[in-house]
Formats: sequence, C-alpha cells, structure tokens
Amino acid sequence: MLLMRRFEEKAGQLYIQQKIRGFCHLYNGQEALVAGAVSAISPDDNMVTAYRDHAHPLGRGMHPKFIMAELYGKVTGCSKGKGGSMHLFGKEYNFFGGHGIVGGQIPLGAGIAFAEKYKGTSHVTLCYMGDGAVRQGALHEAFNMSMLWKLPVIFIIENNNYAMGTSVERTTNVHDLYKIGCSYEMPSKQVDGMNCETVHEAIFEAATHCREGKGPVLLEMKTYRYRGHSMSDPAKYRTKEELEEYKAKDPIETVLSVLRKNKWISEKDIDASEERVKALVDESVEFAENSPFPDVHELYEDVYVQEDYPFIMDGF
Repeated sequence: MLLMRRFEEKAGQLYIQQKIRGFCHLYNGQEALVAGAVSAISPDDNMVTAYRDHAHPLGRGMHPKFIMAELYGKVTGCSKGKGGSMHLFGKEYNFFGGHGIVGGQIPLGAGIAFAEKYKGTSHVTLCYMGDGAVRQGALHEAFNMSMLWKLPVIFIIENNNYAMGTSVERTTNVHDLYKIGCSYEMPSKQVDGMNCETVHEAIFEAATHCREGKGPVLLEMKTYRYRGHSMSDPAKYRTKEELEEYKAKDPIETVLSVLRKNKWISEKDIDASEERVKALVDESVEFAENSPFPDVHELYEDVYVQEDYPFIMDGF
C-alpha cells in the first residue's frame, strides 16, 4: 500500500510537470482494495479493472518502472507506450487492464471467468468497477449470464461515493450498491474497503465460493479517493470536512497503528520501508526518463494477430 501511495503521489507531480500526458486517475485512499485482495488469491487468478488502474498491477507484482514508463508513453512500458495511464496490461501477471470505456471491463471480466470454467480450471477472476459504472446496461447482462452459467467471477464495486463528480445519492435511490446483485440472487455484501484485513477476508470467502463452482459474488467496497476523479478535477463538489473524515480512516495509517500497537514493527523499520519505496519510485522515474519513445512503425504493430488456420483454403 505504501508503494501504491508513493507511486501515485509521484505520478501526480510528474503530471503537473507535463512528463505524463493525457488522462491520469489516482488511487490515493483506495489502496486496501488491492492489497487486501492480492493476499487472498493466487498468482493464477485473474484481475481486470477500469482506468484507475495503477495500483492493481503493482499489487500483482509488476515492477513500477514498467508502469511509470507506460505513463510516460515509452516503448519499455507494460503496454509498449501505446496505452498510457488508462490502459495498463500484464499478461504474465494475469492482469487484463486498464479499460477506458466506463463499465467496458464488466462483461470482459465475465468472459475471462467463462474461459476459466470452459478450460476446467479453479481460477477466479476479480472484476473491479467504480460506482459510476454500475449504471451501465452491460453490468446487468454480465450479471445475468454469470449467474446463469455459474461463472467464477468476483465483481467488486469500488464505491468511493462519486462517479466523475456526481454522488451516488444523485444517481439512484439504491444507495447500498451491493443490493443490485440481489435481483439476480447473486451472493452480495458490503465491505469496509478502508480496512485491508476486512477486504482480505471478504475476497478469500468470495474466492472460495467461486472455486466450489457456486457462481459469482458481488462485493461493494466502501472506500474513498483523496484526489479528484482525474488530475483535471478540482473536486469542488465535496467538502473539506468530508475529505478529512475519510482521511482519519486512512488504510495505511490503520495498518501502521495495528503494527505499532502489537509491537510488530519498530519506527526504524517503518523508516526503512519508506526509504525502500522511495528508492523504488525514483528508480522507476529514472527508467522512464531514459527509455525511448516508440518508433513510428509501432503504429502498425499489435493491431491484428496473425494466426494460421489449417481449415482455411489458400487465397480465401
């Protein structure tokens, strides 16, 4: 979580310096949603999310230098500099994006889970979405098919109270978003997303449910983003008091308080962790700065996949 936080803080600084272009959505405050999840699943399980996606590949183990290089648009980035902030990807980490279309990843999450069931594996898929994305019609189609086919997918609503700038209360009379799953008889619950341990327990329970062939689970993670929707959002639609209320429940500080209370860590160890993370982030920036931009020919690469199908006649 500390790496996620410091990485995002540095990304925000670099965006202001125009080192990072395009859109940039930071994850500050929501780190427990990923940290608690990755400890509850296996490396073979899948993860897909929306465009607030920097923390997810970090949680899966991707070196931050490949993420930073992608934010810079460099060829050494995890998407070869073609995706930028919103379209990170890491096949070797079973991380399938980073998707810029609101709600577009929801049916993809169901599809990835369908592939796992078709192949007969025990792997589950974690499909993250924002509270704004639950208004998309594709969610209902994906939920219906996932329940019908008992797909091993955990749908996770990152409910940080606001879509682009509109509060949940202004978009629906159903303020407890986990209840959306009830109409499909999908096991659904609300989780304290500011607490890493609570997230871990909920994900582990849901993953066990999926692995037993019982179908999907919907988890509404109550969380909060400290920054605006994107770097261009001043977030004037919320009060300072509201922001401070959630910062008092900061997931990193909560973990530190438990560690200190139980004397599981010393202040020296905490300082050492900060130094390690700082060095890692600095290394990532240096890597991105020194990496080249893609050549022009890259425009034509990775557009189509060349496959040889024996049943297609020559010249067809």
